Amino acid sequence: MKVIAFGASTSSTSINKALATYTANLIDGAEVQVLDINNYNVPMFSEDLEKEIGQAEGALGFLRDLAQADAFVISFAEHNGHYPAAYKNLFDWATRIDREVFKNKPAVYLATSPGPGGATSVLAAASGSAGYFGGNVKATVSVPSFYDNFDLESGVVTNESIATQLKEAVAKLAA
Repeated sequence: MKVIAFGASTSSTSINKALATYTANLIDGAEVQVLDINNYNVPMFSEDLEKEIGQAEGALGFLRDLAQADAFVISFAEHNGHYPAAYKNLFDWATRIDREVFKNKPAVYLATSPGPGGATSVLAAASGSAGYFGGNVKATVSVPSFYDNFDLESGVVTNESIATQLKEAVAKLAA
C-alpha cells in the first residue's frame, strides 16, 4: 500500500507534518511518501486569475502526487480555528481542476496544536466537508498539547493513549 502523508502547514518545523509522518509510518509494510505543501506553488486563487492562467501548475502537481496514493494520512494545522491560508489556497486551486481531489481513497485525518484544544475546529471542518471532495475518512484523531505528548527528537508519540488511538486509526485504512 502506498500512503501519502502530509501536514497541511507551510511551517518548516510543522508539528502536523511530524504527526502525519509518525502516524503513516505505523502502517506495517506501507510505502510512505511525505509531501511538503511548500513544493506546490500557486498564486492566490481568484476566478479572474483562473480565467487568465487556467490551471495552476502547483495544483496540477499536487493532484498528480495525490493520485499515486492508495491511502492518505493528513494532519491539519489550525490558524484561528480554520485551515492555514496556504493550504486552503492550494486546495481551492486543486478542487477547481478536479473536485474529487481524494478519489474516495481511505484516509485518516489528524490535527494537533501546542494547546489543549488539539485543533479540533479545523479537524471537524475537514472531516465534515471531506465527502464533497472525494474524501473517505476512516478515522480522525486530535492530539492536544503536542509538545507534552510527542518527542520531536525521537519522532514518537509519548502518550500511550494517543499512540493507541493512532494505531487503531491507521488499522482502519487497510480494513
